[in-house]
Amino acid sequence: MSENTLILGLQWGDEGKGKIVDNLSENIDAVCRFQGGHNAGHTIKVNSEKTVLHLIPSGILHKNTKCLIGNGVVLALDALDKEINNLKERGIDFKNRFFVSSACTLILPTHISIDQVRDKQESIGTTGRGIGPAYEDKIGRRAIRFGDIGDQDLLKEKVEMLVGYHNRILKDLYQHKPHSVNEVFDEIMKYKHLYDEFCIDSQDLMYEWVKNKKSILFEGAQGTLLDIDHGTYPYVTSSSTTAGGVSTGLGIGPKYINKIIGISKAYTTRVGEGPFLTELFDEDGALLAKRGNEFGATTGRPRRCGWLDLVALKKAIFTNSVSDLCITKLDVLDETKVIRVCVEYNDNKPVFKEFNGWLCSTEGITQYSELPDKAKEYIEYIETFVNCSASMISTGPSRDQTISR
Repeated sequence: MSENTLILGLQWGDEGKGKIVDNLSENIDAVCRFQGGHNAGHTIKVNSEKTVLHLIPSGILHKNTKCLIGNGVVLALDALDKEINNLKERGIDFKNRFFVSSACTLILPTHISIDQVRDKQESIGTTGRGIGPAYEDKIGRRAIRFGDIGDQDLLKEKVEMLVGYHNRILKDLYQHKPHSVNEVFDEIMKYKHLYDEFCIDSQDLMYEWVKNKKSILFEGAQGTLLDIDHGTYPYVTSSSTTAGGVSTGLGIGPKYINKIIGISKAYTTRVGEGPFLTELFDEDGALLAKRGNEFGATTGRPRRCGWLDLVALKKAIFTNSVSDLCITKLDVLDETKVIRVCVEYNDNKPVFKEFNGWLCSTEGITQYSELPDKAKEYIEYIETFVNCSASMISTGPSRDQTISR
């Protein structure tokens, strides 16, 4: 059996998954995305050069690693084309190493319009990129899939039906200007070259990789607390961000997942609306935002910052059967005098335990033994509370600023 690893976020996203996937991808045969869309933003820093990926798996930066966008992903063709072209300009080769599932649901301009006008009324805090409405059509069995581009007559029929449906929503519910069926069809066909180059039956590909004992890394997007079922509903994303999403989003059984690495920041952040019990509104929160450069990789929106919530983290580890914990951005806490973690809730309010800060630099440390004693105390308390060992600790944004234990 191949050695396959799932990497996913344990908070509200932005935990640093891209760096960790990139870090582990060098000796991996394939990296696969299984849910979400271009609302994800995975940031990788190599030799001072920053790369932000929204759709393409983070393994693309390693020339011998193959990459797959699975059927659970909703696909914005314009965003994918732009991302591919940007990487090609940097010399990244896609031939015979990048694939997109024929079963991916397409995001249409009408999805984006519905998402944006709806969020003005509902204030969920979406990215406004059409992700939610696209998943609605998938569940409603009316979605247009990537593979439909191969049959233009059938595609035209589906576009007429779906855009007509969307236009009724836009006009009748939101008094919004309707979209032209022909313009939406032409917009899809503008990217037929993506279908010609990359479309594949992804489950067949997964089967071949597993049969040939290829090592596979499954790359989650967003985080557990944004899961449609297990997150802070309704302030969630529209996909399954937890471990169960791998099987449905790629067509691979759970027994082929050998290790599950859950990623958490050393503190907590959130973008958009929704509850956040440990959120800070004082100097400590401002310091975390400044030192952590806490702005969304996708939206550019400032992230809300707060203390680490160990109650939520412990539950997320259970939900995902996490075998290994990865703590990121430890160095962001270097200048914090008193660090707090939430250890229980009392009448829906957090109860904190305090730690004295280490007040010295941990940036770039790669050996656990070299960390300050107070930093070790903080990490070891987290491990004990959530009953999971931290096998990786990130001490900076670059690929090599990582402790492996």
